[in-house]
Amino acid sequence: MRTAIWLVRHGQTLLNKQRRYQGRTDSPLTSFGVQQAQALARRLRRIPFTVAVISSCERARATAAEVLQEREIPVIEDARWSETDHGRWEGLTYAEVRAFFPEEAVARFADALHGRAQGGESLAEVYARVLEAWTSLLREYPGGRILVVTHATPIQSILCSITGLAPTEHWRWRIDLGSITAIDVYAGGPIVRVVNETPLLARGRREAGNEE
Repeated sequence: MRTAIWLVRHGQTLLNKQRRYQGRTDSPLTSFGVQQAQALARRLRRIPFTVAVISSCERARATAAEVLQEREIPVIEDARWSETDHGRWEGLTYAEVRAFFPEEAVARFADALHGRAQGGESLAEVYARVLEAWTSLLREYPGGRILVVTHATPIQSILCSITGLAPTEHWRWRIDLGSITAIDVYAGGPIVRVVNETPLLARGRREAGNEE
């Protein structure tokens, strides 16, 4: 028996475009982000999903709405698939963080696993909740075809877990906005089918990273 899981990162938002920390803070999809979501819908239109699980934020909802359109399947919001909560860094650029909270920034980056912004989460906490969500997914929907609309860090965390990398190595996996990572899980273990596939946009070109 195979459980097929399609992990999708949401489309570009305004805060993404401005290169600002965005975890629990919501920001609307840009016009480019909508195009990315539509490209995901075209790429995944033939996949007979049995259930969709989405992060509890508007950018994930908007992306999932484009992908699912008129499909009549259960759609479940699960906050465990949320991006890292950056606490008081939310909405700031990296340069602003270093200017406003220099000591906190040094402390956080010195401890990649347990460091955190004030009021936010550590990587260890994010990794634990994402793996809990992953385990629940496999337990509750064995043999299903599951769409998960989420964020970069949760997808990177799953890839680290199934390949034996430490969570602090999550940066080794590039997960672009509007991308697909597909994993098949068998009794003997998971098989990674694709990582960071960015579907063709309507105008016939691929997304050039996260900078547009």
